[in-house]
Amino acid sequence: MPAAAEGANVLRLGLDELLTPGVPVAQAVAAPLVAEPLAAVAPVAPEPQVVGAADLVKAAEVQRVAAEQAARAAEEARLAEEARVAAEAVAAQSAAQSVVASAAGGVQMLVGRITSGFGARWGSSHQGLDIAAPIGTPIHVPLAGTVISSGPASGFGQWVRVEHADGTVTVYGHISRSHVRVGQSVAAGDVIADVGNEGQSTGPHLHFEVVTPGGTKVNPRPWLDEHGIGLT
Repeated sequence: MPAAAEGANVLRLGLDELLTPGVPVAQAVAAPLVAEPLAAVAPVAPEPQVVGAADLVKAAEVQRVAAEQAARAAEEARLAEEARVAAEAVAAQSAAQSVVASAAGGVQMLVGRITSGFGARWGSSHQGLDIAAPIGTPIHVPLAGTVISSGPASGFGQWVRVEHADGTVTVYGHISRSHVRVGQSVAAGDVIADVGNEGQSTGPHLHFEVVTPGGTKVNPRPWLDEHGIGLT
């Protein structure tokens, strides 16, 4: 069947030319497929965070509290520093007064005038010295000691009592103001009170007493002279 074979050859040649000119059909079919490169994927941007009004209010409150705490701490530090400086000034003043008292052999307890002495008076016993002076005149403790009373007292209105190293107690009555507290240590010359007219008093003055360690009230004048303490 030469005619059929010849027709098949012609058909095959036609297909070869149609599909791939100059390339056999078998080779064209067997050619590998090459994949196209993928396009780069752009990164996804993060979504913006939305801050609510409640969060803003909370943050503002935290900042306000922190600012108040810082201001409070600064104020406490300032007050503490002022107290320290004041305490140092008082200590320095007391030390200076003690030095002056030692150099002079005593201190001037009060600038005033004795109006009533120790002993019998108007049918009773007056157990101290009355020293007249204007209200507010400072009263200096004559010797170092410890304050054992400071405040209201029957008959005196207000008083201060100081116990000294040997157990002797000095009493300061009718005062208008106390500058000391119970348990406080005082140095010779320290201002402990101001003259007043409190309690059973007929005029501004200091009622001063000296009480021995055994509890006996004695004439203050010899005691004052013994320690070189002036009154005027």
